Amino acid sequence: MPNWVDTHCHLFATAEAPAALLERAAAAGVEWVVCPGTDAATSQAAAELAAEFQGTVLATAGLHPHDAKHWPQQRDAIEALAVSAAAIGECGLDFYRDLSPRDEQLVALRDQLQLAVDLDKPVVVHCRDAFAELHQELERSDATPRVILHCWTGGPRWTKRFDELGVTFSFAGPVAFEKGDTVRLGAAVAPRDRTMVETDTPYLSPPPYRGEDNEPARVVLVGEALADVWELDPSEVASLTVARAAAVFGRD
Repeated sequence: MPNWVDTHCHLFATAEAPAALLERAAAAGVEWVVCPGTDAATSQAAAELAAEFQGTVLATAGLHPHDAKHWPQQRDAIEALAVSAAAIGECGLDFYRDLSPRDEQLVALRDQLQLAVDLDKPVVVHCRDAFAELHQELERSDATPRVILHCWTGGPRWTKRFDELGVTFSFAGPVAFEKGDTVRLGAAVAPRDRTMVETDTPYLSPPPYRGEDNEPARVVLVGEALADVWELDPSEVASLTVARAAAVFGRD
């Protein structure tokens, strides 16, 4: 059974106890996971899970674009947590829901990209309906070579454009969705040595579990869907994505 890494799972947001989810993940061959914070409180929760499950859970610290309007109030707490976190984020741009004003999303993103540079850490980036704006920001950021495009859903044109910046792509459940043709076309041209897989637990559960809460064990299904796109054996995809995750997050 190949080994896998779930590079994005919000264990603090699950209805079921994280210990039970991690036990099932281990049984499915998932070696370790990354638990991203989305604000100060969840970044703290992620840090606590990393302390509880040392070696199995890595935590990140950041502010999601939905809450970017709160960056001035949460900045100090997130920056303090970021010092010992495995990465910065989840930050980014979401011009689909626009739950925070776009100018404030840009400020929070720029500051967190700079934080990643200052701390020499990778940075987890969310992007929805803002590919052009994000590309423009990353073109001028020193953090870009360590950027992880979480739950990447771009088609081949945008995948090629971001590939030129040297980012890492992370694919989630949508690569396996019935209506995921655009994502699969993007995955087909993604660089195999700069690609990872994730679940985005508890969201985006892949078939045949659509509509259910997601969990880290199902990263195997994401990897198998990517294997179909790349026409590789799943074990090869597991090796490629685990190697990239280890390089990105500094794991041996």
